[in-house]
This record gives sequence, structure tokens and C-alpha cells, in this order.
Amino acid sequence: MKILVVYYSMYGHIHQMAQAVAEGAKMVEGAEVELRRVPETLPTEVLEKMGAIEPQKVFAHIPICSLEELASADAIIFGTPTRFGNMCGQMRQFFDSTGELWKDGTLVRKVGGVFTSASTQHGGLESTILSCHITLLHQGMIIVGLPYSFQGQMGVDKIRGGSPYGASTIAGADNSRIPDENELDGARFQGRHIATITSKLVQ
Repeated sequence: MKILVVYYSMYGHIHQMAQAVAEGAKMVEGAEVELRRVPETLPTEVLEKMGAIEPQKVFAHIPICSLEELASADAIIFGTPTRFGNMCGQMRQFFDSTGELWKDGTLVRKVGGVFTSASTQHGGLESTILSCHITLLHQGMIIVGLPYSFQGQMGVDKIRGGSPYGASTIAGADNSRIPDENELDGARFQGRHIATITSKLVQ
């Protein structure tokens, strides 16, 4: 059972969440989990002005995802930061490159999920995940979120990422807040949950 965690990360928040998703998926017997990035679309000079170059060096060793890898996976879990309540442009362009897979029905019946990050609690976490779900549905994928059996998304005692749509983290307006253990637990839960369902479907 092959599970891909495919993501874009500018400052490292989604990278940390992707690692946690992968950890959760690996808890399921028989799961082979790989991390992959989507291609960068911004020029280096723009990334430098945004202060993104140094953080990206941390995960520069993660290979870029190919369409062939999507085709061979049993489940694909996508991670994207929010951009004005929507997925980032890098993820949108990657999705737009999958037209041949759509035409051939390659991703039909594969399991899919999404996780995200935003600068504020109301910065589009849920709408970003839902915007990705639209593409996954057009590809015929089976969407799996983060059920309320993950109790860490409940409560109002502190800042919390996570919703029934998928795991998430809040980075802060200056991107200084890193995912806390509760948010990482949500990512692990979603990864394990998706891998468990995928295992049953594969069998």
C-alpha cells in the first residue's frame, strides 16, 4: 500500500505537518509512505524578498512529485498553505498539470486528503481545504478528513488548528508560530486515519 504526502511549504509549517502526516500513516501495517514536494513557481529573487529561501533549505532534499508517482499511489494526502482563502498557486499549478490523469481516470477510487496552514484562525483554513476537495472530487478520489474522534480539535481554551475537513496549523502574521503538539497530533491522526481506510479498500 503506497501513500504519498504531496505538499508545498514556503516557511516550513506545512513541511512539519507533512512529516507528522507521514508519521501517522506509517503506524498502519503495510503502509509505504513517501514525502514529495510540488514544483516552485516563484523566482528566486521573489522568494528572497519574502524571506523564504533559508526556511526552504530545510526540506530541499525532498524530491519533486511526478505524475507517475500519483498514478502508482493508493492514497495521496496534499498539503498547502492558504492564499487568500484558497490553495497556493504552486499547488494549483500542480493540480492543473494532472489533466492527462483526469482524462484517463487514473486517480478514480484513490483516497485523498488535505491539510493546511494560515496566518490567523480565520485566514481561510477550511475554505482552502474545501477548494482542494473540489479538484479531488473531479479526479474521482475518495475524500477523507479529520473526524471529531480526534478530540484535539475541540475546545476553545487555546489556539487550535484542525477541523473535520482536515488538519491545520496557525502560523501567525509573521510566520513565527510553529505547529504545536496538538496540531501535529491532528496531522498524525489524519495520516493514520487515511492509511487505515486505504488499507481496507486495497484489501
